[in-house]
Amino acid sequence: MSSAPITTVVVDYGGVLTNPLQETFDLFAAAVGVDAALLRAAFAAAGRRHGRSPMADLETGRCTEAEMVARVLAELPDGLGDNLLAGREFGELWFRGRTVNAELVAFLRALRRQGYRTALLTNNVAEWGPRWRAQLPVDELFDAVVDSSAEGVRKPDPLIYRRLLERLPAAAHECLFLDDLEENCAAASDAGMLAVPFTTTDEAIDQVVALLRSRGAFHVRSAV
Repeated sequence: MSSAPITTVVVDYGGVLTNPLQETFDLFAAAVGVDAALLRAAFAAAGRRHGRSPMADLETGRCTEAEMVARVLAELPDGLGDNLLAGREFGELWFRGRTVNAELVAFLRALRRQGYRTALLTNNVAEWGPRWRAQLPVDELFDAVVDSSAEGVRKPDPLIYRRLLERLPAAAHECLFLDDLEENCAAASDAGMLAVPFTTTDEAIDQVVALLRSRGAFHVRSAV
């Protein structure tokens, strides 16, 4: 393993800087009154019909939120999707179940105070930009933000990792990457980053602190 100093911490948004994606999904299903397993099956069926996950298309701008919703509703049993959203936007209901991981936000702030760069690499949705940016002090917290909906490509495609590195004053081996999906961590490792799979906030912070203490460009104080 490389012994080069780590200068930059890159994090994911959904499921890392927020509550778990499964929790958000289940709360959304409850909000619209549909069994979560049935709703997951509709998303999966829409993916098979169109050749890609509806969320993957939404997160790369290949479809709008309204088009994604129509694909999923078409896969629900007859009548079930007729008034599912009751005139409300999908994103509005989705974000009712999305909360910020305040502990990790505070940790990133502490890292920045100690001299580390931080960046956000997110698979996200164009229509949701105002919602998620309202939850986070984006300009204060990150030196760079790379969003799949603006790039037209999403994790784990190697291209989006290359675009991130192009916008950072850091080489891949100087970056530590934190994500809740194994495939995204594997792609980061392939790009030359040090990847840490996110499980719980406490475990993630402990792992990042340990790595930065051993390989960081700066000494990480215990207050982090």
